[in-house]
Amino acid sequence: MEKFEISVKTASGIRHFKIKDYMHHDCEMCKYEVYENDQFIGSFEPDHHRNLHVCKDGGVLKQDVLDKIAIELERYHI
Repeated sequence: MEKFEISVKTASGIRHFKIKDYMHHDCEMCKYEVYENDQFIGSFEPDHHRNLHVCKDGGVLKQDVLDKIAIELERYHI
């Protein structure tokens, strides 16, 4: 597992998220887990076209912020 951080610009300002990347993703679990201030936000998994989709939603953030997180993750690691 690799850990790194990303930042996303939202209507309320820049937000910082910690990411856990399960490099040996086996489709049994989500590839990326996202945390903000140690609170689980959600997780993402790539589809066959390497686009990320929400795997588990922590119910903490609005969908538009989750979409921005996915876009930022795609820029870095997919």
